[in-house]
Amino acid sequence: MTDLDNALRDGVLAAVMHLEGAEAIDDGLEALELWHAAGLRSLGPVWSRPNSFAHGVPFAFPASPNTGPGLTPAGGALVRRCARLGIAVDLSHLNETGFWDVARMDAAPLIVSHSGVHALSASSRNLTDAQIDAVGSSGGLIGIVFAVAFVRDDGRDDADTPLSTLAAHVRYVADRIGVQYVAFGSDFDGATVPGDLGDAAGLPRLLDALRDAGFGEEDLQAIAWDNWRRTLGRAWGG
Repeated sequence: MTDLDNALRDGVLAAVMHLEGAEAIDDGLEALELWHAAGLRSLGPVWSRPNSFAHGVPFAFPASPNTGPGLTPAGGALVRRCARLGIAVDLSHLNETGFWDVARMDAAPLIVSHSGVHALSASSRNLTDAQIDAVGSSGGLIGIVFAVAFVRDDGRDDADTPLSTLAAHVRYVADRIGVQYVAFGSDFDGATVPGDLGDAAGLPRLLDALRDAGFGEEDLQAIAWDNWRRTLGRAWGG
């Protein structure tokens, strides 16, 4: 965590190395050790398709996230090894069965880096209330996705989506399990985001939308930075 703290203090742009989908890792996990040595600190076992570790949830609306089998034996070994190495496991794109497989392992805080609330937008990519509760109970984190198709109540991929829609998902999670368990999730890479947001330069406008939704400045600090810092520190053992 020292590197991230120093980057913030010094105004230096920093990033956490992450793999979305573990296809670059062999079932024996030898490559995981090499990736960790190279700086990997966050890993999503799947994208929205199956691999040798788990089953990703396909994009569907309206649909349940409960779309099939969960972790394979190799996937269970992957999660346990990540916990030992201090690599955060990201459950976005994992289906509901896989989510509960990881939750039962009690290996680390449950982290869902970029998803939404199923009760507000019935996308298969989103979290049920029971999943949200489990994240909170684990001391984990839900990063609210900015992809409009996963936050709108009609599932449309329409950039003409107000920032209040994103704020509603943040508010739902904060009210249900606590503001300390929700954060920005983004997904600027290839997804349609609200036109009023555009890119990372539009984040101050999203903060304004959260103020309009009743969040105070201390809450905004937590959502924008502190919650991620705390949760990654727990996952990394620091």
